Amino acid sequence: MHAANADPAELDKFSAFASSWWDPQGELKTLHDINPLRLDWIRTQAGTLNGLRTLDVGCGGGLLAEAMAAEGAQVTGIDLAKQALQIARLHGHESGVQVQYECVSAEDYAQQQAGQFDLVTCMELLEHVPDPASVVAACARLVRPGGLVCFSTLNRNPKSFLLAIVAAEYVMRMVPRGTHSYEQFITPSELAAAARGAGLEVTRLSGMGYHPLTQRYSLTPDTGVNYLMATRRPA
Repeated sequence: MHAANADPAELDKFSAFASSWWDPQGELKTLHDINPLRLDWIRTQAGTLNGLRTLDVGCGGGLLAEAMAAEGAQVTGIDLAKQALQIARLHGHESGVQVQYECVSAEDYAQQQAGQFDLVTCMELLEHVPDPASVVAACARLVRPGGLVCFSTLNRNPKSFLLAIVAAEYVMRMVPRGTHSYEQFITPSELAAAARGAGLEVTRLSGMGYHPLTQRYSLTPDTGVNYLMATRRPA
């Protein structure tokens, strides 16, 4: 067993959101808003999700995990926030979408299930853990040779501080105050270095932009705030 690569305060924070996880107008509205965009981007990188053995690392209440399973993926979701997992399981029973959920760290799961997945996703998690590179390395071990690993996180620069924290948390109140810590944001070059260090090849980098007037997210070449990175384990 690894010492858990998790901040208890972060786990408590996301457990506190559990009751409103599936409310599209609730505290996690932003996750609902970006979920179709994330799903479409992952599908594009993978070609198809149908039949893929898929692992969602840091699955929370299961938004992305269920969406991928609904497209035919065989999905396992792992997280250390027990209350969020309870919500995920409950919603799965209600929706009829089958996802296997386990309360385990990526590092420990990599010891049990190395090379067992065609696709590993790790979205909006890395900026919440003490050692992001350890999670990246675990994802690299979990995916099979030739398989795909997709990450998303927040860039670290003055623009991301202004938009992701000042604007999103305090001005527009798009996410609860205290959701993010600027010091934990990760630049694309840092994430790419961690991925390469874990034996992954970076294949795609895309930004996610928010349009205040339409209140919609879209893909953009600008990776200054939110960004997605696709990587592949060499065959």
